[in-house]
Amino acid sequence: MANITLVDDDENIVVSVSLALESHGHTVKAFYDGASGLAALESDAPDLAILDVKMPRLDGMEVLRRLRQTSNLPVIILTSKDDEIDELLGFNLGADDYIHKPFSQRLLIERVKAVLRRASRDEDDAGGSAGVDSAHSKAIKRGRLTLDPARHDCLWEDKPVRLTVTEFLLLQSLAQRPGFVKSRDNLMDAAYEDQVYVDDRTIDSHIKRMRKKFREVDPEFDAIETLYGVGYRYRES
Repeated sequence: MANITLVDDDENIVVSVSLALESHGHTVKAFYDGASGLAALESDAPDLAILDVKMPRLDGMEVLRRLRQTSNLPVIILTSKDDEIDELLGFNLGADDYIHKPFSQRLLIERVKAVLRRASRDEDDAGGSAGVDSAHSKAIKRGRLTLDPARHDCLWEDKPVRLTVTEFLLLQSLAQRPGFVKSRDNLMDAAYEDQVYVDDRTIDSHIKRMRKKFREVDPEFDAIETLYGVGYRYRES
Protein backbone atom coordinates (compact mmCIF):
# COMPACT_ATOMS: atom_id res chain seq x y z
CA MET A 1 0.00 0.00 0.00
CA ALA A 2 1.29 3.45 -0.89
CA ASN A 3 1.44 6.97 0.45
CA ILE A 4 -0.09 9.19 -2.24
CA THR A 5 -0.18 12.98 -2.47
CA LEU A 6 -3.14 14.37 -4.42
CA VAL A 7 -3.07 18.00 -5.59
CA ASP A 8 -6.30 19.29 -7.16
CA ASP A 9 -8.38 22.42 -6.56
CA ASP A 10 -11.68 20.63 -7.23
CA GLU A 11 -13.03 19.48 -3.87
CA ASN A 12 -15.33 16.91 -5.48
CA ILE A 13 -12.41 15.31 -7.30
CA VAL A 14 -10.31 15.30 -4.13
CA VAL A 15 -13.06 13.59 -2.14
CA SER A 16 -13.93 10.97 -4.78
CA VAL A 17 -10.33 10.12 -5.67
CA SER A 18 -9.27 9.99 -2.02
CA LEU A 19 -12.12 7.61 -1.17
CA ALA A 20 -11.30 5.37 -4.13
CA LEU A 21 -7.60 5.19 -3.25
CA GLU A 22 -8.23 4.70 0.46
CA SER A 23 -10.68 1.89 -0.29
CA HIS A 24 -7.70 0.06 -1.83
CA GLY A 25 -5.56 0.60 1.26
CA HIS A 26 -3.60 3.66 0.19
CA THR A 27 -2.97 6.68 2.42
CA VAL A 28 -3.84 9.99 0.78
CA LYS A 29 -2.73 13.54 1.62
CA ALA A 30 -4.65 16.20 -0.30
CA PHE A 31 -3.71 19.77 -1.23
CA TYR A 32 -5.82 22.29 -3.12
CA ASP A 33 -3.21 24.46 -4.88
CA GLY A 34 0.09 23.88 -6.61
CA ALA A 35 2.28 25.89 -4.24
CA SER A 36 1.26 24.02 -1.08
CA GLY A 37 1.34 20.74 -2.98
CA LEU A 38 4.88 21.32 -4.21
CA ALA A 39 6.05 22.29 -0.74
CA ALA A 40 4.61 19.07 0.67
CA LEU A 41 6.15 16.94 -2.09
CA GLU A 42 9.58 18.45 -1.50
CA SER A 43 9.46 18.19 2.30
CA ASP A 44 7.86 14.75 2.64
CA ALA A 45 8.04 12.74 -0.58
CA PRO A 46 5.23 10.17 -1.01
CA ASP A 47 5.33 7.02 -3.13
CA LEU A 48 3.26 8.69 -5.86
CA ALA A 49 1.91 12.14 -6.72
CA ILE A 50 -1.31 12.85 -8.62
CA LEU A 51 -1.40 16.41 -9.99
CA ASP A 52 -4.19 18.37 -11.62
CA VAL A 53 -3.10 20.65 -14.46
CA LYS A 54 -5.24 23.72 -13.88
CA MET A 55 -4.76 25.02 -10.31
CA PRO A 56 -4.28 28.38 -8.56
CA ARG A 57 -0.85 29.73 -7.55
CA LEU A 58 1.09 27.05 -9.48
CA ASP A 59 -0.42 24.84 -12.15
CA GLY A 60 0.32 21.14 -12.33
CA MET A 61 2.82 21.47 -15.18
CA GLU A 62 4.90 23.98 -13.25
CA VAL A 63 4.77 21.79 -10.14
CA LEU A 64 5.99 18.86 -12.25
CA ARG A 65 8.72 20.94 -13.89
CA ARG A 66 10.09 22.08 -10.53
CA LEU A 67 9.75 18.62 -9.00
CA ARG A 68 11.73 17.03 -11.81
CA GLN A 69 14.70 19.28 -11.07
CA THR A 70 15.37 17.29 -7.91
CA SER A 71 13.17 14.19 -7.87
CA ASN A 72 12.22 11.11 -9.93
CA LEU A 73 9.04 10.65 -7.87
CA PRO A 74 6.33 8.86 -9.93
CA VAL A 75 3.70 11.37 -11.12
CA ILE A 76 0.28 10.97 -12.72
CA ILE A 77 -1.24 14.08 -14.32
CA LEU A 78 -5.00 14.78 -14.31
CA THR A 79 -6.56 17.26 -16.70
CA SER A 80 -9.98 18.37 -17.87
CA LYS A 81 -8.44 19.68 -21.10
CA ASP A 82 -8.91 17.47 -24.14
CA ASP A 83 -5.78 18.80 -25.78
CA GLU A 84 -2.98 16.66 -27.19
CA ILE A 85 -0.48 19.50 -26.69
CA ASP A 86 -1.08 19.45 -22.93
CA GLU A 87 -0.61 15.69 -22.85
CA LEU A 88 2.64 15.84 -24.80
CA LEU A 89 3.88 18.68 -22.60
CA GLY A 90 3.16 16.62 -19.51
CA PHE A 91 5.12 13.64 -20.81
CA ASN A 92 7.95 15.87 -22.00
CA LEU A 93 8.20 17.33 -18.50
CA GLY A 94 8.53 13.83 -17.08
CA ALA A 95 5.03 12.62 -16.17
CA ASP A 96 4.70 8.85 -15.80
CA ASP A 97 1.06 8.75 -16.85
CA TYR A 98 -1.78 11.04 -17.87
CA ILE A 99 -5.56 10.76 -17.31
CA HIS A 100 -8.29 12.95 -18.81
CA LYS A 101 -11.27 14.07 -16.74
CA PRO A 102 -13.86 12.73 -16.44
CA PHE A 103 -12.40 9.30 -15.73
CA SER A 104 -13.66 6.14 -14.09
CA GLN A 105 -12.38 5.22 -10.65
CA ARG A 106 -11.45 1.81 -12.04
CA LEU A 107 -9.21 3.38 -14.66
CA LEU A 108 -7.52 5.56 -12.06
CA ILE A 109 -6.89 2.63 -9.73
CA GLU A 110 -5.39 0.52 -12.54
CA ARG A 111 -3.12 3.36 -13.64
CA VAL A 112 -2.00 3.95 -10.04
CA LYS A 113 -1.27 0.24 -9.62
CA ALA A 114 0.77 0.17 -12.83
CA VAL A 115 2.89 3.20 -11.94
CA LEU A 116 3.51 1.88 -8.42
CA ARG A 117 4.54 -1.52 -9.82
CA ARG A 118 7.13 0.12 -12.05
CA ALA A 119 8.48 2.15 -9.14
CA SER A 120 8.48 -0.93 -6.89
CA ARG A 121 10.39 -2.90 -9.51
CA ASP A 122 13.06 -0.20 -9.51
CA GLU A 123 13.25 -0.18 -5.71
CA ASP A 124 13.55 -3.98 -5.65
CA ASP A 125 16.58 -3.72 -7.93
CA ALA A 126 18.12 -1.10 -5.65
CA GLY A 127 17.57 -3.30 -2.62
CA GLY A 128 18.93 -6.40 -4.30
CA SER A 129 15.77 -8.44 -3.68
CA ALA A 130 16.24 -12.15 -4.20
CA GLY A 131 13.16 -12.35 -6.41
CA VAL A 132 14.41 -9.86 -8.97
CA ASP A 133 15.54 -11.39 -12.25
CA SER A 134 19.33 -11.17 -12.48
CA ALA A 135 19.25 -10.11 -16.13
CA HIS A 136 16.94 -7.28 -15.21
CA SER A 137 19.03 -6.06 -12.26
CA LYS A 138 22.49 -6.56 -13.74
CA ALA A 139 24.44 -3.44 -14.71
CA ILE A 140 24.66 -2.79 -18.46
CA LYS A 141 27.65 -1.23 -20.26
CA ARG A 142 27.01 -0.26 -23.87
CA GLY A 143 29.74 1.93 -25.36
CA ARG A 144 29.50 5.28 -23.61
CA LEU A 145 26.35 4.27 -21.72
CA THR A 146 26.31 2.68 -18.28
CA LEU A 147 23.03 1.60 -16.68
CA ASP A 148 22.95 0.28 -13.12
CA PRO A 149 19.39 -0.80 -12.15
CA ALA A 150 20.52 -1.63 -8.60
CA ARG A 151 21.25 2.06 -8.03
CA HIS A 152 18.96 3.56 -10.68
CA ASP A 153 22.12 5.15 -12.09
CA CYS A 154 22.49 6.21 -15.71
CA LEU A 155 25.83 7.52 -16.96
CA TRP A 156 26.84 8.78 -20.38
CA GLU A 157 30.61 9.14 -20.74
CA ASP A 158 30.70 8.89 -16.92
CA LYS A 159 28.37 11.88 -16.58
CA PRO A 160 25.06 11.32 -14.74
CA VAL A 161 21.78 11.52 -16.63
CA ARG A 162 18.69 11.77 -14.40
CA LEU A 163 15.90 9.51 -15.66
CA THR A 164 12.43 8.81 -14.32
CA VAL A 165 11.50 5.21 -13.56
CA THR A 166 9.61 4.88 -16.85
CA GLU A 167 12.45 6.39 -18.89
CA PHE A 168 14.98 4.10 -17.21
CA LEU A 169 12.93 0.98 -18.00
CA LEU A 170 12.52 2.02 -21.63
CA LEU A 171 16.23 2.69 -22.07
CA GLN A 172 17.12 -0.55 -20.30
CA SER A 173 14.89 -2.48 -22.69
CA LEU A 174 16.58 -0.89 -25.70
CA ALA A 175 20.14 -1.20 -24.38
CA GLN A 176 19.83 -4.87 -23.46
CA ARG A 177 19.95 -5.79 -27.17
CA PRO A 178 21.84 -3.14 -29.18
CA GLY A 179 20.95 -3.12 -32.86
CA PHE A 180 17.66 -4.97 -32.36
CA VAL A 181 14.49 -3.04 -33.13
CA LYS A 182 11.92 -2.72 -30.35
CA SER A 183 8.39 -1.91 -31.45
CA ARG A 184 6.31 0.48 -29.40
CA ASP A 185 4.34 -2.53 -28.17
CA ASN A 186 7.58 -4.13 -26.97
CA LEU A 187 8.51 -0.95 -25.13
CA MET A 188 5.02 -0.63 -23.63
CA ASP A 189 5.40 -4.15 -22.23
CA ALA A 190 8.80 -3.26 -20.77
CA ALA A 191 7.59 -0.16 -18.96
CA TYR A 192 3.88 -0.75 -18.37
CA GLU A 193 1.73 -3.58 -17.11
CA ASP A 194 0.05 -5.57 -19.87
CA GLN A 195 -3.46 -4.57 -18.81
CA VAL A 196 -2.72 -0.84 -18.96
CA TYR A 197 -3.19 0.72 -22.38
CA VAL A 198 -1.00 3.61 -23.48
CA ASP A 199 -0.97 4.92 -27.02
CA ASP A 200 2.00 5.30 -29.33
CA ARG A 201 2.61 8.97 -28.62
CA THR A 202 3.15 8.21 -24.94
CA ILE A 203 6.21 6.10 -25.79
CA ASP A 204 7.33 8.69 -28.36
CA SER A 205 7.13 11.44 -25.74
CA HIS A 206 9.20 9.47 -23.25
CA ILE A 207 11.84 8.80 -25.92
CA LYS A 208 11.89 12.47 -26.92
CA ARG A 209 12.46 13.53 -23.33
CA MET A 210 15.21 10.95 -22.86
CA ARG A 211 17.04 12.23 -25.91
CA LYS A 212 16.79 15.79 -24.61
CA LYS A 213 18.31 14.76 -21.29
CA PHE A 214 21.23 12.98 -22.98
CA ARG A 215 21.83 15.93 -25.31
CA GLU A 216 22.19 18.20 -22.30
CA VAL A 217 25.24 16.05 -21.46
CA ASP A 218 26.33 15.37 -25.04
CA PRO A 219 24.86 17.56 -27.83
CA GLU A 220 25.87 14.90 -30.39
CA PHE A 221 23.96 12.08 -28.69
CA ASP A 222 22.28 9.85 -31.31
CA ALA A 223 22.31 6.38 -29.74
CA ILE A 224 18.52 5.99 -29.76
CA GLU A 225 17.39 5.55 -33.36
CA THR A 226 13.87 5.92 -34.70
CA LEU A 227 12.78 3.52 -37.42
CA TYR A 228 9.65 5.19 -38.70
CA GLY A 229 6.66 2.89 -38.73
CA VAL A 230 8.61 0.19 -36.91
CA GLY A 231 9.95 1.36 -33.55
CA TYR A 232 13.25 2.20 -31.90
CA ARG A 233 16.67 0.65 -31.39
CA TYR A 234 19.77 1.40 -29.39
CA ARG A 235 22.92 1.92 -31.46
CA GLU A 236 26.06 1.15 -29.51
CA SER A 237 28.87 3.57 -30.25
